[in-house]
Amino acid sequence: MPRTQLTDLQLDIVRVLWSEGEATVAEVRDRLPASRDLATTTVATVLSRLEKQNVVTRRLDGRQYVYRPTVSERDVRRSMVADLVGSLFEGDPAALVNHLVSDAELKDGDLERVRALLQMDEGGAK
Repeated sequence: MPRTQLTDLQLDIVRVLWSEGEATVAEVRDRLPASRDLATTTVATVLSRLEKQNVVTRRLDGRQYVYRPTVSERDVRRSMVADLVGSLFEGDPAALVNHLVSDAELKDGDLERVRALLQMDEGGAK
C-alpha cells in the first residue's frame, strides 16, 4: 500500500470528496468547515497538489473540473497511523494502544469497545 500523509487542510478537503463522492472546487469550498474560510483559489491549489500525489483525480465537466478521491479513508488512516507508530512509538503498535488507553480521556464504554474489538480480532486472526 502506498504511503499517504495528508495535512489537516488536505484531510478536510478529501473528507468532503469521501462524503460527496465527487465535487467541483466551489462545491468543496462550500462544504468545508466554516472555520476554514478559504479562497476558491486556495482550494484549487490544494486539489491540484493532491492530484499530483495521486490522492484525487479530476475530469472536465463543461468548463470546470470535478474531483474525486482515488484513495479510501481506510487506506489513508492505515498509512498515517503506520507512520505515527513508526515515528513516535518505534514501530510498536502495542505502545500506541497503551498510550491511548492510559493517557487519553476515555468516555464511558470506550474501553469496553476496545476490548470487544481486540477479542474479535483474536478470533478472526487465528
